[in-house]
Amino acid sequence: MRYHRTDIVERAIGVLDQYGLADLSMRRIAAELGVQPSALYHHFANKQSLLAAVADEILERGSRDVGSEGAWDERVLSQCRVLRNAMLAYRDGAELISTVHAFGLGVQSPHSELTGMVRSAGFDEAFSRSAATTILHFVFGHVSYEQLSLQAHSDGAIDGALPEADATDEFALGLTLIVDGIRLRQPSYER
Repeated sequence: MRYHRTDIVERAIGVLDQYGLADLSMRRIAAELGVQPSALYHHFANKQSLLAAVADEILERGSRDVGSEGAWDERVLSQCRVLRNAMLAYRDGAELISTVHAFGLGVQSPHSELTGMVRSAGFDEAFSRSAATTILHFVFGHVSYEQLSLQAHSDGAIDGALPEADATDEFALGLTLIVDGIRLRQPSYER
């Protein structure tokens, strides 16, 4: 059977969700598909390009249009909730997406979307990019911590209740603090 690029990405997402990012290898994906690893290189130049395609697909599956109407800060908060949910939907989703983003492969849309939202409030391009980077670093870090904690609980390394409700509230508060700080720098903001 001949596989298409989308079949490989789909199987890679399954491997990621079942085994985690550490075990997401070309060899394992090929074995799952019943082909030699070299067959995957027909579709992907290397593992990094496959990871970028997987990250892009995870973001696409979790995407929700927050629209262009409404206040910039509310759109930023909504976009970050969408991003958080997309990463939480898959095991090690935050680690995968933040790694691919750091390498400059794929998944650049969250940064460009957030930059545009901040820019729409009257900030210059450089400030808007820096603000978007700061927001993304918070989102990536927070969700990575959440996923690490959830994994530790499921592995039995941590006892007690799962911190899911607290994590949602902490995420919202932390994000609001960052957006409030950005708002204070807004050119038309009156103190």
